[in-house]
Amino acid sequence: MSTDVLPPVAPEVLAGAVESLSARLRKKLDAAIEGCAAGAVPAADGSFEVRFGEDAVVTLRPGPSGAVVDAGQAVCTCLLAPRCLHRAAVLGAAPIADPEVLGAPDGPEAAGASGDADALGAPGQPPGDGPAWPDGVPAGKGGAGRGPAAPGPGAGAVAAEDPAPALTAAQTRAAAALWAAAAEALSAGVTAGGAVLQAELLRAAHTARLAGLPRAEAAALRVVRGLRSAREHGRGQRLGDLTSAFRELLSEAAVLVSGAAGSGAASSRRPYGQGGSLRVYGLCREPVLSATGYGGVSTHLVAPDGSCFTVSDVRPGGLARARGAGSASVALGGAVLDHGGLARGGLRIVGATVSPDGRLGAGRGVAATPLRGVDWSDEPAAALFARPVREAMAAVLDADGPGAEGSGAPLLGCDVVVVGAVGEYLVVRVAGDGPSLRLRPAHPHPELPHSANLRRIARYPGLELRVLGRPDPERAATLRPLAVGPVPGSSRTLRLPEEWLGRADLGYDLLQGGHFPSGTAPGGSYEPVAAGPDPLADAPLWRVRRLLETGVAGGRRAVAEAGRGTETAAFAVPLRRAGLGGAARLAEVLAAEADRRPRDAFGRLSDPSADGYARAWLASAVHLAAAERALVVASWS
Repeated sequence: MSTDVLPPVAPEVLAGAVESLSARLRKKLDAAIEGCAAGAVPAADGSFEVRFGEDAVVTLRPGPSGAVVDAGQAVCTCLLAPRCLHRAAVLGAAPIADPEVLGAPDGPEAAGASGDADALGAPGQPPGDGPAWPDGVPAGKGGAGRGPAAPGPGAGAVAAEDPAPALTAAQTRAAAALWAAAAEALSAGVTAGGAVLQAELLRAAHTARLAGLPRAEAAALRVVRGLRSAREHGRGQRLGDLTSAFRELLSEAAVLVSGAAGSGAASSRRPYGQGGSLRVYGLCREPVLSATGYGGVSTHLVAPDGSCFTVSDVRPGGLARARGAGSASVALGGAVLDHGGLARGGLRIVGATVSPDGRLGAGRGVAATPLRGVDWSDEPAAALFARPVREAMAAVLDADGPGAEGSGAPLLGCDVVVVGAVGEYLVVRVAGDGPSLRLRPAHPHPELPHSANLRRIARYPGLELRVLGRPDPERAATLRPLAVGPVPGSSRTLRLPEEWLGRADLGYDLLQGGHFPSGTAPGGSYEPVAAGPDPLADAPLWRVRRLLETGVAGGRRAVAEAGRGTETAAFAVPLRRAGLGGAARLAEVLAAEADRRPRDAFGRLSDPSADGYARAWLASAVHLAAAERALVVASWS
């Protein structure tokens, strides 16, 4: 079912419509939602109509933001309106609005997390002009993770972090409600996670938003969107992604319920602070393409002190926007540069505004003048390639560890020698007796040149490259390259045009035969390429992952069935033989808790709560994430 026709709906509007239904109508809601979006007819005044028979017509009238943010903007002509099945079904078929579209919540509770009214400004941008960054579209990553490394020392006031404030009573109550809703959703699984259960999660998410817990709200919305996509058999939905979303939501709620003050109470709206005067130099540009229809570009920059920044331009538009934004003008302080020029140039910025994750803002007081770019072999870019790859990767994984808010995996640079292609990835060896790495496309979309460039490079075994990319923390020894360049002093390296300034952006520049060293031909008399050991794939942790994903797909009952009889020993024994006794014990506890359904003398459940099951599932999921991360670290040695 496509929801692209209908306008987005605020979570509280949908939750209110579902809660107003009678128990009899709630049972029919999932069936009524099917086909609603396909029957939507847009009107000339910007409204949308969905007809149910001859007597019932539901009309959605989005507000100025383009979303339905008030219950009065959704009306039905039937006699039961507004507590009718038709209205709830149409709202349930519409996409969920992003928090940025809804704006900042009103009331004192909204600022309870920060105690600062500035935190309630426009999402993703400083006061003044500048593009907002939609939630769920990570900076510098085509649909997954977040942006660049947070600024290091010398980035100005934004580099300092204030102590986390204590949680208020309202925030603790909101977190408890969110935990209860998430636990029930996990216990039901995708098969039983229909519109009614999703509405409970949306209500809890709205409560968290009002209490000043935007990270918890965003985690809940990711779970709801994942449940919808999984139930609709969406092509872009992976069960592993929904499993990770549940883990993040439950982890966030559990920490907040405990009353601990942490990053969950911090604003997710990325408030910008004053960074003073900056000199930044371009590293590369990266297309951004999300599954929610956003597209654009993120240009990576580095300062003389090694701090990393980005200038991003992401808006609705999808693939066409991502491809065209690479040559779009940079909206920053009146700079007369496009993103292609900035990636190979630089800027001197006066009155810079910088978000905590290193994103440069375009406020009214910002002024920028172009600078001449630097080659990768010159400072400050050269420092990215001077650090040993093992040491750099350990720092990356530490910064992006489970539960860390971090800004995502920083860029990692290294010199490599091409070995050849194995399946869908390119095998290279780090120069100087370094480890073997797998290079995978930063974005696999066939209309973007990432994959084509890697396939062409794979035809030149022995080619020496300087690679700048983002490590993949979920795969063993895997790097997703954003740009490549020649190795200084090497004769078997790239020959790039002078105007490219010694680098090729793999998401925008297409490598040709003339860019490779003269006198060499594609292919070569090299031995067959071996994939090499993969400690993550070889470990029996996949059994735990399958058990957790079984719970997400089929709910508590599916986990109970998977752990009965000899099935428990089937996944526990291999884990203990591999020295993973902790994973085996937690998996056994999860299976036992899933099957624990105590009943009284009349056969009624004496403990119907899903709290214990959710805690057992979360413990196993967090342990699995930590174990897999440890294996990824080992693969870079």
